Amino acid sequence: MSKQIKKVFLYGEFQTTIPVFEKKMWEEVNKQLESVNGLVRKTWLLGIGTNTVGGFYEFDSEENAREFATGLYAEQAKYLNASLTVKLFDGDITEEASKGMNSPHY
Repeated sequence: MSKQIKKVFLYGEFQTTIPVFEKKMWEEVNKQLESVNGLVRKTWLLGIGTNTVGGFYEFDSEENAREFATGLYAEQAKYLNASLTVKLFDGDITEEASKGMNSPHY
């Protein structure tokens, strides 16, 4: 049996331009995210000079991160008619190194 990862980070970005990053948009998305299984937190990201929108997410398991990436996140991309880039990272293996850099995620 493989080791279960307890801290998974997901980086995601929609390949589309958001002309104005406004409260109306992110409030609605934040509301949707409240019901995502295993989501610990999200940090919003907006590309400098590109206005591509994305985020840095923390999940309690790889399974929940993958479920989000292929479920709600993919649905949001389809709604926006945008391509979606997603990458998953093992937060357990990097814990000691991250604490050494005062990461707020540990």
